[in-house]
Amino acid sequence: MTHIDAGAELDPVHPVALPMTRSAGLTGAEVADRVRRGQVNDVPVRSSRSLGEIARANVFTRFNAIIGVLWVIMLCVAPIQDSLFGFVILANTGIGIVQEWRAKQTLDSLAVVGEARPTVRRDGAAVGIATDEIVLGDLIEIGPGDKVVVDGVCAEADGLEIDESLLTGEADPVVKRSGDPVMSGSFVVAGGGAFQATKVGREAYAAQLAEEASRFTLVHSELRTGISTILKYVTWMMAPAAVGLVITQLVVKSNDVKDAVARTVGGIVPMVPEGLVLLTSVAFAIGVIRLGRRQCLVQELPAIEGLARVDTVCLDKTGTLTEGGMDVTRLRILDGYDETYVRKVLGALGESDPRPNASLQAIIDAYPDSVEWRCVESLPFSSARKYSGAAFSEGDGETSTWLLGAPDVLLADGDPALADTEQLNEQGLRVLLLARAVRDLDDVEPARGARAAALVVLEQRLRPDAADTLRYFAEQDVRAKVISGDNAVSVGAVAAKLGLEGTTVDARRLPGDAAGMARALDSGTVFGRVTPQQKRDMVGALQSRGHTVAMTGDGVNDVLALKDADIGVAMGSGSEATRAVAQIVLLDNSFASLPSVVAEGRRVIGNITRVATLFLVKTVYSVLLAVLVVCWRVEYPFLPRHLTMLSTLTIGVPAFFLALAPNKERAKPHFVRRVMRYSIPGGVMCGAATFVTYLIARHYYGDGRELGAETSAATLTLFLISMWILAIVARPYTWWRVTLVAAMGLAFLVVLVVPALQSFFALKLVGVAMPWTAVGIAVVAAAALEWIWKWVDRRIPV
Repeated sequence: MTHIDAGAELDPVHPVALPMTRSAGLTGAEVADRVRRGQVNDVPVRSSRSLGEIARANVFTRFNAIIGVLWVIMLCVAPIQDSLFGFVILANTGIGIVQEWRAKQTLDSLAVVGEARPTVRRDGAAVGIATDEIVLGDLIEIGPGDKVVVDGVCAEADGLEIDESLLTGEADPVVKRSGDPVMSGSFVVAGGGAFQATKVGREAYAAQLAEEASRFTLVHSELRTGISTILKYVTWMMAPAAVGLVITQLVVKSNDVKDAVARTVGGIVPMVPEGLVLLTSVAFAIGVIRLGRRQCLVQELPAIEGLARVDTVCLDKTGTLTEGGMDVTRLRILDGYDETYVRKVLGALGESDPRPNASLQAIIDAYPDSVEWRCVESLPFSSARKYSGAAFSEGDGETSTWLLGAPDVLLADGDPALADTEQLNEQGLRVLLLARAVRDLDDVEPARGARAAALVVLEQRLRPDAADTLRYFAEQDVRAKVISGDNAVSVGAVAAKLGLEGTTVDARRLPGDAAGMARALDSGTVFGRVTPQQKRDMVGALQSRGHTVAMTGDGVNDVLALKDADIGVAMGSGSEATRAVAQIVLLDNSFASLPSVVAEGRRVIGNITRVATLFLVKTVYSVLLAVLVVCWRVEYPFLPRHLTMLSTLTIGVPAFFLALAPNKERAKPHFVRRVMRYSIPGGVMCGAATFVTYLIARHYYGDGRELGAETSAATLTLFLISMWILAIVARPYTWWRVTLVAAMGLAFLVVLVVPALQSFFALKLVGVAMPWTAVGIAVVAAAALEWIWKWVDRRIPV
């Protein structure tokens, strides 16, 4: 609230009086001096990973180190075809670096577009600058929705109320007066003013928030955590299996050293699911790039995964279902007031606020100020109280106080004007009440006893894409809840126009306890007259029922809920505070972009779950084969070239295409259990069947005298079972999935029939009986695996 004395000067644009002591801010010379002394807001860059760091993160991994050592050994002791696995790792790592670098560039370029530009006062003029151009001592102007970007001291206050809940946890806004400290990371909920920067750069708390919230990260998600857990178990299995394999091949069998080394390496390399980590990074990075092309800024990378798990999306009406602008459609005069006078009042009220919201801007457009009334006191709009006000000196010595806001808040129950309001709300129109106050604006309850003067009817502009987006969510089994501070009947009418059906609830009648609110949220669809704190409580109540909640919004009243939601989605044109706490920012303000974001998340996590099964089946059967070889004290069945070819045809190439394919299935929890319950039986079946074929072939061909034939028979069995696993993972079939599986089978057939490739990969099927025996074993194993996986689905639900 601001009181303005009679000696104040008038702004030539607005009839709001400004104090004579209004500071002009720093001069250009003072700014240059501070820049020279390094007193600049040198905030950390939004992406913490440079090209060098990205390269190091992708190259210097635990498994790359293992494979790198084995590759060097193979280059020294074996033909080049046994070293192919090293070139595959180089290619995969290169792809990972390129894709993550492209994702970083996309994020950084979008961040520039969506970057807030604080308004500072320099040489007496207000100018917008980049956040990192603020210097110590700058006078920064702030208004509703602005985030405080550096620490400072309040210099001017016009009803300034700041929410510090993100820092202190205190939900109630704090009224700020001249001389009060202003904390970076807080945001303005009502009024306006200016503060002087006292801490900039890394000294300000905002810098720590920005660095933590905006870092390009690939961690802190169930998918990433699950893969890390799997890799930890794999490492534990690898160590003893590899030691036993080395001893068996080098000591027990007394083989030729080079051949023993080659077969030892051939047994160790496939235990490493190195491609899974790289493919996950690539899938996330490509997701960022795809969303970037749709003007979606992903501020925290796991948000892509999080949206895939969302089952409830809470929508703010204003700015989400409706466009920001509104139009005044009619003015209904009440209680005998003169319409011309009421128009003057509305014009003066509009011009009294230097930062009008959408409703007030519509009034300004419809009723331009035409009188020289002096604003002597003002009460900025607050989403908590749902009205604003101003007191005017009308030029003839008379002072009048006016309020503008929600009729059902300003008027007592049973007031005749409320009946008219309800009728208009049922048509989906927004209604504001102009009322003359009988109390001062600094009274505890300034609205008590107010006399209704007119109803201002506003028509909201529906987003043309909102209906299609709501229909998409319904088709994808995602519940939509409209949560708005507007009148419940009006919000319900807007939702009905967009095809969203369900019960409409006035939030003022919601139970105060969490359990009661959760039950109401389950049964209701549209909620009106919701306070900012209630929005936050609603998100918590939904989460308490096990729901994964996304919240969309663009105003300061949405910040608390956005912060607490599993995924916060802000509009690019929304307040700086909402963009700061949201994980995803829709820079083009298009609600229609949300289905793309949800679909991208489902594609990434659904497909990674698919391909993880392929990679881990290989790990399981490799470990099992190593154990069986140690127990039977025989040569390892394969050379590295055999498993490189098998991995490429049954895992590497198919996994790349499957990971980038469309996938609309909502992500399910328990990633590790979901993957391992298929990988373990699949790997065991592959390893056991392959080893049985190998032992039969050794006996058939004479205990090692036809080692190449034994390996070829075992390779045929392993390939056929792996292809069957690929065929299962590729379901449901589409033309391109069938083509992909068929192409991999054809490629293997080419290797078997082309003499040059036979020689290169050391594969040659000898005779007729043994190859057909290998096929028969593979068919039995595939049928058994099909039955086992169906049994797992029935008996071991996730």
